[in-house]
Amino acid sequence: MFEVHATDGAARGGVLRTVHGEVRTPVFMPVGTKGTVKTLHPDEVRDLGAQIVLGNTYHLHFRPGDELIRDLGGLHRFMSWDGPILTDSGGFQVFSLRDTIARVDDEGVTFRNVYDGNESRFTPELSQRIQANLGSDIAMCLDQVPPSDVSRRELEEAVRRTTAWAERQHDAPRADGQLRFGITQGGVDPELRRRSVEEIAEIGFDGNAIGGLAIGEDRDVMFETTDWATALLPEDRPRYFMGIGDPEGILEVIEAGIDMFDCVLPTRTARTGSALTAGGRLNLRNARFARDDAPLEEGCDCPACARFTRAYIRHLVNQNELLGLRLLSLHNLRFVVRLTDGAREAIERGEFAAYKRDQGQQWAGS
Repeated sequence: MFEVHATDGAARGGVLRTVHGEVRTPVFMPVGTKGTVKTLHPDEVRDLGAQIVLGNTYHLHFRPGDELIRDLGGLHRFMSWDGPILTDSGGFQVFSLRDTIARVDDEGVTFRNVYDGNESRFTPELSQRIQANLGSDIAMCLDQVPPSDVSRRELEEAVRRTTAWAERQHDAPRADGQLRFGITQGGVDPELRRRSVEEIAEIGFDGNAIGGLAIGEDRDVMFETTDWATALLPEDRPRYFMGIGDPEGILEVIEAGIDMFDCVLPTRTARTGSALTAGGRLNLRNARFARDDAPLEEGCDCPACARFTRAYIRHLVNQNELLGLRLLSLHNLRFVVRLTDGAREAIERGEFAAYKRDQGQQWAGS
């Protein structure tokens, strides 16, 4: 199912095998919240080098409905993506929309959904059933995601409940061949994070995720926590950091031994009119690009850089033309995929530290 074939310090290169194909790690996973990576055709996403995409259990459950997707052949057929798909549990969406939560108890969480405001409820069993209906390659366990400023007592309760829910979901039916990942919590509290890692690992999932970070805590402390918490996870299972997609963050978690990560940052940044480059972020709305006939990034092989200038893309963005947002999305995803591919190749050569340093020097010089 998962094999590590190269290491460089804690950083690792491996292969994750799923029903819908192999995934070479470390890997960045584009987010397709509602069954699409925003503005992009599935073939474009594949051509950018993406190996696996995410679907969102919360949103697909309410619109158009997981049973409808099941009846139409599953999420792969529904969104015309023939590669691996990971679905989240819906927990992050529920707990990030805190004003909609009515109550949390040991059975599950009750909330008002964002579509019609009706009271809804998620349990570990329901989250698993939804993901089984979707037919994803990897299903995530429902967890309780506390805010970064929560009290220690509340954080401890979230750790306890996350473990209890994981035990129940581990025993719930899943789709044929579907892998299931547990999620650890505990914030940046050393004792609680260690406890959560040990408890989730003991259950015996196909992979394990670090959750409850990158949600507002001090960034240096987040990376420090990731370093030692990742080392506690089973070496023979994939390790997933949930929700990181900036260049520095990607290389930091890879260095810690993370194999998989996702984020909306590349496409969301594109929709604000900005491009990610090795020299830093470019705000294409800026007047300095009005006559700039260079590509977004020299040497980039994405469709935007191959044919279009900064000046033209700036014009599209400032005129609210959808093509501008599409071109920036294509570029930003390709940038993140290339960065991750480069990290994997550097690990295989035993040169990851130099690769990370070189990338950092480019950003520092921008």
